[in-house]
Amino acid sequence: MSAGYGGCESETAPQNDDLSGALAPADVAVRVAVVVVTYNSSSDIDSLIGDLRRAAIGIAIRMIVVDNESGDDTVDRVRAHEDVILVESGGNLGYAGGINVALPLTDPCDAVLILNPDLRVESDAVTRMLAVLDGEPGVGAVVPRILDSDGRTYPSLRFEPSLSRMLGDAVCGRTLWRGRPGVLSEFDYREASYRYAHDVDWATGAAVLIRAEVARELGEWNEQFFLYSEETEYFRRIRDSGRTVRFAPDAVVRHRLGGSGSSPALAALLAVNRVRYVQLHHGRLYTELFRACVALTEVLRSYDPAHRRTLAVLASRARWRRLPAATKPEVTESFSGELDRGAVIVPAYNEAAVIERTLAPLSRAAVDGFIELVVVCNGCTDDTAERARRIPGVMVCELEIGSKTLALNTGDEVATLWPRLYLDADIEITATTVLAVLDRLARGDVLAARPRFRYGTDGAGPLVRSYYRARTRMAAHQGALWWAGVYGLNAAGHRRFGRFPDVTGDDMFVDTQFAAEEKTVVDTVPSVWRTPTDARGLLTVLGRHHRGNAELVALDSERTPRTGATTARAILRTVRGPRTAVDGAVYLGMALAARWRAGRHRAGWERDDSSRSGR
Repeated sequence: MSAGYGGCESETAPQNDDLSGALAPADVAVRVAVVVVTYNSSSDIDSLIGDLRRAAIGIAIRMIVVDNESGDDTVDRVRAHEDVILVESGGNLGYAGGINVALPLTDPCDAVLILNPDLRVESDAVTRMLAVLDGEPGVGAVVPRILDSDGRTYPSLRFEPSLSRMLGDAVCGRTLWRGRPGVLSEFDYREASYRYAHDVDWATGAAVLIRAEVARELGEWNEQFFLYSEETEYFRRIRDSGRTVRFAPDAVVRHRLGGSGSSPALAALLAVNRVRYVQLHHGRLYTELFRACVALTEVLRSYDPAHRRTLAVLASRARWRRLPAATKPEVTESFSGELDRGAVIVPAYNEAAVIERTLAPLSRAAVDGFIELVVVCNGCTDDTAERARRIPGVMVCELEIGSKTLALNTGDEVATLWPRLYLDADIEITATTVLAVLDRLARGDVLAARPRFRYGTDGAGPLVRSYYRARTRMAAHQGALWWAGVYGLNAAGHRRFGRFPDVTGDDMFVDTQFAAEEKTVVDTVPSVWRTPTDARGLLTVLGRHHRGNAELVALDSERTPRTGATTARAILRTVRGPRTAVDGAVYLGMALAARWRAGRHRAGWERDDSSRSGR
């Protein structure tokens, strides 16, 4: 059983009747951690807790309730159950935001169960869903059959949104030609689909059991979606990871429906978020055509004032900003423990667009004395240095020569603390993550480390997203220090090579200096590496990476791996079906194109500026 987010070992809750329906406390290993996000849910929450107690007689369950600033007595009702973990979010964070608050409290567990508060759960539903995960390693999530308040099966299964499906739903709605082919509807209305177990694209997010390994790998839910479409986006990421989503008809829950409330503003948000979701995964033309189909839905029903209001919102993107959104309390990271935990060195070349975004989350830790924060501006012709100096706690050095290697070595000369984290200026990272890596290196049993990271592909084109989906699946990259934009060394590790050599790929160079047992990936909140948005930018990044590898081979051919054949084999191992095969083909095609391009263009330092846009 994995240690999970916290990375610590925990005692295991008993898996038998000794629990007597009790729910497990924090830090105890359980089979299932249940996450419930509440908002004015006082009429439902006690019943759901009772259902989960009955389920907990047979398996160890922990329950976390995140309350989104309810105006009724939901919090008091939850607090009356001493074995339920209650978190008051301090605002209305939305569904995704509430889930994200709970995720760090779920581990250690085997699976994470997301439930709406207005559900009733059959006594064996959790066990049946868990059995699917236990029996089929390729399944990433399981969804149950949902009954409405009249006991009828609710059409909860969905197909991936597309132009043809949106057009079919616009014209036919939910009542006309319900038996139409799946290519003409996002909703699966076919009665037969709810009688047998099968893989689906996605389902309503009212109830979903997620394998803990998948939950940790995917990280947070997308808070761009306050309500609606957040589950569509999350299920897509599950499928993109190479796993499937399985419908289990013998696992049954009952849903009161409408528990989230309804209003003209929420109706408009539902329509707009469908467009926002498509915009994440398709180009501008496709998105605008999809938006037109969504608008057609409202036009054909414009006899209803609510649909006319939704149509007006869809027509004006400026009005989207006034739709319901998360109200978050101002949260400041708090730190404890020893001061002077290490240094963070940030080489920066014309990074005015992103430098404040990178440094601001680290400022307080620097001001309070937990870290040294050194920015080395090298050859900048913009106002990177000026912007960096605005951030409290930052020490800025300026070099006339544009050289990342010189910047790294200068940072080493200026910094006084060990261990050290070397951070690219466009990486998004929290101070808590920085301290976790520095503390891990300070233990001395490893010499090099990096945090977990994820690729930020929001706004990227389909080829770019396909490339990074394939890359994420490659097991060979999971423990490497390179291509994360951040890595750390303690003093002993740094002595392995002394000064940084004049090479393009400093992260690859560092990775080659250590055996597998001398480096580690620290289990942290992931840092974010923003990808290029288009194929041209991706080829630029890959070309630079290829030239960096060639430099390292020339510098030390014994230590530097030849990645061509091994990469091809690694990609083949990620293929589990047609979708992953397409991603693998895109990956290999882009890699070959970048090698060809790098061979023809002997350019100096290149970078992609699309990843530094304000997306």
